[in-house]
Amino acid sequence: MHNNETGSDEPTRLADIIVPMFYGQTGWSKRLRIGGRADLIAGADAQDDCAVFAIDGPMELVVGSDYVRRPGFQLYEQGYLSNYDIAYYLAMANFSDIAAMGALPIALLTVVRYPRSLPDEDFTALMEGIRDACRQVGAPNVGGDIGSAERIILSASAVGIVERGGSLLRTGARPGDRLCVTGPTGIAASAQRYFAGPTTSVKLPPAKEDLLLSAWRRPQALVEQGRCLSTSGVVTSCQDTSDGLKAGVQSLAAASRVGFVVEESALPVAPIVAEVAQITKADRTSVILGDSVDFQLVFTVTEQGAPRLAKFFADAGLQFSDIGYATEEPDVRLRREDGQEEELPGVPWRHAI
Repeated sequence: MHNNETGSDEPTRLADIIVPMFYGQTGWSKRLRIGGRADLIAGADAQDDCAVFAIDGPMELVVGSDYVRRPGFQLYEQGYLSNYDIAYYLAMANFSDIAAMGALPIALLTVVRYPRSLPDEDFTALMEGIRDACRQVGAPNVGGDIGSAERIILSASAVGIVERGGSLLRTGARPGDRLCVTGPTGIAASAQRYFAGPTTSVKLPPAKEDLLLSAWRRPQALVEQGRCLSTSGVVTSCQDTSDGLKAGVQSLAAASRVGFVVEESALPVAPIVAEVAQITKADRTSVILGDSVDFQLVFTVTEQGAPRLAKFFADAGLQFSDIGYATEEPDVRLRREDGQEEELPGVPWRHAI
């Protein structure tokens, strides 16, 4: 993946790579539909200690952070993901947290650490991955920190704005609310099962292998969906499924002090997930619910507001799936297609302590 050339020092990379890549971003602006805006006064091209925004109007500022543990990316270590890919992933993981709050991303701050032997072309690929993900959501990388380390370490903080009172929290679900998800989950987990799991004799066509890897190479933060949820006025709680759908549902339950019944028959199923589950002899529902870094949004909506939200989404050319409902009892259960109830299957992601 890397050649043996010696990379430039930090000042040279700032002057020759960073400044030209981000030149001209100062003066960028983002506006909310109801009024109010954020203007970038000093961006990465200013090479100052911090980025500076001028904020006005009735809004809330939303900030979140995440990082990439390179040795934890099995597919990277196996050569399926490039430096560009993991940097793109880093940016989108952070923007997904902003989207889950219903906010409009306005900036990304990054920490890019690397071994001194990392060639300039590999460093450039890292920065290009971040830059292109930022372009995808329309929010600039406004600076941060670069420097040497014993290995590649990537971290970022995303910033967003949302109308005052519009931030989507995990704490608002109430018994009777409908539990929904914006799309199929389990694709990233299926990629790991297929490429990094037990060897299978079945070989998928290249197009399907690319589909699996795209969940890691080009994940998408669902900003438009998050904005629809926030501005609808009927959504009571939300988070993304970056730790798996099961973990997301359990987090909403714990934060809101409710339980949930998840209907197995209502879970959206991506055909590639069903296919990989079959060839790897896995329980399909466990793969859909378990540890998988899909950036869908799982949320609750009032029962009365659900039809209104469905129309709101349809008018925007979007959709979501109603997969269950909130209960007073704190248990999170799966109702199988035969009507039997059991604990939610699948292994949720848990961050190491």
